[in-house]
Amino acid sequence: MTSVLLDPTVVLTAGLLVAVIVLAGAALRAWQGWLDLKRQELGQLAVRPAGEEGSGLGTARIELADLKERIRKLEAIASGVEL
Repeated sequence: MTSVLLDPTVVLTAGLLVAVIVLAGAALRAWQGWLDLKRQELGQLAVRPAGEEGSGLGTARIELADLKERIRKLEAIASGVEL
């Protein structure tokens, strides 16, 4: 007479259930770590010194103005107008 607990199907099912639980725990822990990293990045953005705010925006505006000036000059050259 074989024991129901030693049946290969029951052993395989229990092993797979344990594996799924371990993998789910690892995935949950990784997800929490990723969320903590993103919270830390957002916290660093909020605590930047006042001098650094908008520095990227100012640089972008200067570059945009420079590009517009260059386009204006190129259009003038193309139309034959002296600057």
